[in-house]
Amino acid sequence: MSQRLRIGYLVPQFPGQTHIFFWREVQVLEEMGHEVHLLSTRMPPSGLISHDWSQEAIARTTYLGRLEPVAAARALCALLPRGLAGWVAQEGAGFAKDVAVTLSAAQSLLRYAAQHELDHVHVHSCGRAALIAALAQKMGGPSYSLTLHGPLSDYGPGQRFKWRGAAFATIITHKLLGEMQDELPDALPERLAIRPMGVDTRVLCRDTPYQPPEKGRPIKLFSCGRLNVVKGHQDLMSAVRQLLDQGVDVRLEIAGEDDAGGEGFRKELEAHLRKLRLQDHVKLLGAIDAGAVKDKLIESHVFVLASWHEPLGVAYMEAMSCGVPTIGTDAGGVRELIEDGVTGKLVPPKDPTALARAIRELAQNPESAQRLSAAGRAHVEAHFRASLGAETLVEEILATRAQG
Repeated sequence: MSQRLRIGYLVPQFPGQTHIFFWREVQVLEEMGHEVHLLSTRMPPSGLISHDWSQEAIARTTYLGRLEPVAAARALCALLPRGLAGWVAQEGAGFAKDVAVTLSAAQSLLRYAAQHELDHVHVHSCGRAALIAALAQKMGGPSYSLTLHGPLSDYGPGQRFKWRGAAFATIITHKLLGEMQDELPDALPERLAIRPMGVDTRVLCRDTPYQPPEKGRPIKLFSCGRLNVVKGHQDLMSAVRQLLDQGVDVRLEIAGEDDAGGEGFRKELEAHLRKLRLQDHVKLLGAIDAGAVKDKLIESHVFVLASWHEPLGVAYMEAMSCGVPTIGTDAGGVRELIEDGVTGKLVPPKDPTALARAIRELAQNPESAQRLSAAGRAHVEAHFRASLGAETLVEEILATRAQG
């Protein structure tokens, strides 16, 4: 390697329950010889801190989100001569509120970057974390880049401001890139790379061959995703009820928690479970660590995630990497990961009957389950391994540094 980089790696509310792929990417960057500084806005709720590496990550992370009036005042004084009032007038009241909330964090990032001589800051978000990096850069801080993980509408106001200042950006699907080019054609950085997040295929693999469901034995289903209405867990439960009513014995386990640490949408799912009389057939496991997720995948016959919308789907990747036949929904960018009938199965979102049919077909066709197990693994290993994201990030940082 010709150059060792000092990279600030900014992830909001790190380490959350879905952040395993960030941790993998950091590990790959460090294996490549780069110095990674973990940064975040604040810690997630305790119920979402679930991984066996979480405490190590917390100990390494500098949290920028504490409101410090003196730091905010310094940032304001630095930004006003640089056109802050004009940006606020262009972007509106929502942007003004976000700026007020993030001023002290931007000042903290500026100070941290100077102390540690960071070469670049990469932000795995286009929300307030991106604004922190953009404001710090306007005050003379390091260059920054963004990764877009979902629809731009999920990330709040001020997008032109955030994207105009970025040295480059990575976008996880071609679909999202097209949407960005339609929405912000005049504000995108010159360098845009399509690079999905990836999984560690060295860890997420099988020690024993995949075994399809056996006739007369329960079908073991596994799902993994935060407990939110858009993840479609309620639709999967309804599909399980249909299968049981058709005489198909099914056991479903769902890993994940709601954003309130168990006091939010989980309550609605529990009520739905009781209404469908599924207490003996469906278990909500809560947030579990990555090792436990792998164990559940290896034990399962089929992985199912019934999302109403999914930008791409790390949970699908993990299942496919473990050689588990995978059923997803044809929603968002999932088609860029799962080819229906070739590397997995796709069904329409919000359609429990189609889900039940796809599960039953796999259960009744062990040859098809075996074929999808092998094809899914090969596809992820070739195109969605974690090292690709780290390699792209380094290539883009070095390219932008060479240009400027």
